[in-house]
Amino acid sequence: MAEDKSKRDSIVMNMKGGQTNNGFVQNEDILERDQDPGSPEDSPQHNAVDILDPPEPDLKDVQPYAGMPKEVLFRFSGQACYRVPREILFWLSVASVLVLIAATIAIIAISPKCLDWWQAGPMYQIYPRSFKDSNKDGNGDLKGIQDKLDYITTLNIKTVWITSFYKSSLKDFRHGVEDFREIDPIFGTMKDFENLVAAIHDKGLKLIIDFIPNHTSDKHAWFQWSRNRTGKYSDYYIWHDCTRENGTTIPPNNWLSVYGNSSWHFDEVRNQCYFHQFMKEQPDLNFRNSDVQEEIKEIIQFWLSKGVDGFSFDAVQFLLEANHLRNEAQVNKTQIPDTVTHYSELYHDFTTTQVGMHDIVRSFRQTMDQYSREPGRYRFMGAEAHGESIAKTMMYYGLPFVQEADFPFNSYLSKLNTPSGNSVFEVITSWMENMPEGKWPNWMTGGPDNDRLTSRLGKEYVNIMNMLVFTLPGTPITYYGEEIGMRNILATNLNETYDVDTLLSKSPMQWDNSSNAGFSEGSHTWLPTSSDYHTVNVDVQKTQPRSALKLYQDLSLLHASELLLSRGWFCYLRNDNHSVVYTRELDGIDRVFLMVLNFGELSLLNLKEMISNIPTRVRIRLSTNSASKGHEVDTHAITLDKGEGLILEYNTRNLLHRQTAFRDRCFVSNRACYSSVLNILYSSC
Repeated sequence: MAEDKSKRDSIVMNMKGGQTNNGFVQNEDILERDQDPGSPEDSPQHNAVDILDPPEPDLKDVQPYAGMPKEVLFRFSGQACYRVPREILFWLSVASVLVLIAATIAIIAISPKCLDWWQAGPMYQIYPRSFKDSNKDGNGDLKGIQDKLDYITTLNIKTVWITSFYKSSLKDFRHGVEDFREIDPIFGTMKDFENLVAAIHDKGLKLIIDFIPNHTSDKHAWFQWSRNRTGKYSDYYIWHDCTRENGTTIPPNNWLSVYGNSSWHFDEVRNQCYFHQFMKEQPDLNFRNSDVQEEIKEIIQFWLSKGVDGFSFDAVQFLLEANHLRNEAQVNKTQIPDTVTHYSELYHDFTTTQVGMHDIVRSFRQTMDQYSREPGRYRFMGAEAHGESIAKTMMYYGLPFVQEADFPFNSYLSKLNTPSGNSVFEVITSWMENMPEGKWPNWMTGGPDNDRLTSRLGKEYVNIMNMLVFTLPGTPITYYGEEIGMRNILATNLNETYDVDTLLSKSPMQWDNSSNAGFSEGSHTWLPTSSDYHTVNVDVQKTQPRSALKLYQDLSLLHASELLLSRGWFCYLRNDNHSVVYTRELDGIDRVFLMVLNFGELSLLNLKEMISNIPTRVRIRLSTNSASKGHEVDTHAITLDKGEGLILEYNTRNLLHRQTAFRDRCFVSNRACYSSVLNILYSSC
């Protein structure tokens, strides 16, 4: 009975002319009206019509209110006073988004390529055995480098370049590698290396390392397997039959080692001769063997996976030799062939820069590009091509659409033995005029295989050479110790069996005036420290306002903070036997840096004769003589002492690179202009 009653109540409710609330109240003043049961409105037919087609509500006197049903909302939203502002806001939003997108595209389109990390600041080359000893054994090591990273950051360095540290027999300074995947115990362990990489990155620095793929040590496992003709390793090196007469080897041809005498050495195990471009303990790999190329690729990948940011590939011009083994031509054709024993006495047309060599170098680049896809992790590639002509050196930049090295290392200033304005000018212009368009230059003043600046040119030229490389366009590269003016050690009591002359620039870093110049707390060092370390060291110079170290820090800071130096045009004005004069300028900046460097004796220069619109007096921004900093000089007559350099600054809108008379004397690597209004660089100048 209860169930039947419920059904009847439900039917009654459905039949009633009541309104469903749905949680809203339309008008609180309208009271619910009791219907007369007998009225027509109470009939089932009338209720059915009300449910299917309710009467239109009268909205004439109703105002918008919170919680209104959608039927009411739609009535109000269609009114002009509500619709028009809404449409205006909508189209304004659309227009704003389109303008932002267009502005972003335009900025991207006109913006020049940002400088990468290897372009943005100086590189600092470290010979690890001589930088800092952390375990008192007299040899520098990886932990020692890590201990001195704070010092490196004070130099405003961006990239640390560590020369070879692989497991080696120490022949030719670690270039005869026994295992490319191992750290030599002298330098520490792989864990030490991993800690160093992490510490370098924590400092915001990058790390590049040396790699010489041309040869290995004769103690390398590959060579041992090759001399025993073991499997695929039989052809990993360059072997050839040769004749033995009365204990003397008659080589297949007249090819010579870089260090002199025949480049072929007889191996009694294999009973053949193997080829070596360098020492006999350094047999050349056979890069015409695809397995060898794959091995080198895997070694590159190994170190990149360790976090290395780039490589300096050395001796790459020696990767391939001619297959035909013909004799190379003598420089002096009248010389008796049996007396030709020095490397310089032959033209090396069959043993350097062979067809296919650059293809191998490009394959190194391709391997590194696989690790460069992550933003901010571009992997740098440099190539060292010692002794090559300027034209052959430029080939390492690659082709217009085929990238090779980011740059070949420019060591021409490192070989400059006679300071003069003309010789410096020749080095600068030969690089800038031959460099492919859009490529990036670099400048080195020293290195492990060159005499130090002080010993080559004299201590009075240390500051001016540092000023030169920091004000030229491109990346400055400093060999450890050049920032304080270290010199070669004397060739006495050196306990090494190989070329003593190349040891002289590798003496321990001079940190302070304590025992062993602060390099080591041990009882001995692998090389003696220079006798001048009591006055030429980091601790002394960092407290002296006129020291070489202080000027180096000022120069590196100026280079980092000035667009004129990092992105600007280079225009040379004059050179003679004494001086070099050039400017750095940038479209959009109404200031110019004018460099005046004197490599000769006392000189008097009239800058008004070179630049007609230069002001009569200009300000000295930096000087090798710190007492002159901030002063003004008369441009009609500037007196420069021997080895003195000035960075002058003045305002002008008449930039030299726009003038027809100077157009052929101006260079720029990545052209850019500066907008002072937007504070951005753009390329559509």
